[in-house]
Amino acid sequence: MTTVLLHPSYFPNVAHFVAMLNYDAIVFEKFDNYQKQTYRNRTSIYGPNGKLDLNIPVIYSQKNRQLFQNVEIYNGEKWQLQHLKSIETAYRTSPFFEFYIDDLVQLFENTFTNLMDFNLSCLNLVIKCLELGLNYSFTENYQVDTYHNIDGRPLINARKEIPHQFERYAQVFEQKHGFISNLSILDLLFNEGPNTEIYLMAQNIKL
Repeated sequence: MTTVLLHPSYFPNVAHFVAMLNYDAIVFEKFDNYQKQTYRNRTSIYGPNGKLDLNIPVIYSQKNRQLFQNVEIYNGEKWQLQHLKSIETAYRTSPFFEFYIDDLVQLFENTFTNLMDFNLSCLNLVIKCLELGLNYSFTENYQVDTYHNIDGRPLINARKEIPHQFERYAQVFEQKHGFISNLSILDLLFNEGPNTEIYLMAQNIKL
């Protein structure tokens, strides 16, 4: 049995989901130190002006190392409302917007204080919407030796992102800006709907 080791990210991108569906088991790292400019608190959608990054504000200081699982969300600004409006603007004309937006609205109307908990709620929502048979577990300590695992943790890096050119699918603003690969799973969900799982299973990824 092959196990892929990943970080829980904010509405994981296509590469994360390809990894999750192409291996036998999923284990999420819980004991890593939080790092800025990663997909831990960022997801990328396709807006009217092209690729748009949505960032969750967090309470974090680089002076003191902090475990990802302990990072809190800064709710002093209306980031959930801003993100929801950006998602609605990006996908309101997509084929499957009406099928999933109500579930998404409910998620954004709840207040979360812990970043990892929110990320897992985002993941669970997608699993529910697509009826995916995905189960996952968590590390019990930091995984230095990944000899028995496939290490997919580098996928979390936004600045040093591994280039993944996945097969084209129809995107709302493709005629304006061309096809953009490896966006948030939301892009695939709203554009492909129930075909999302078939698409993901047909993709390959090298880790």
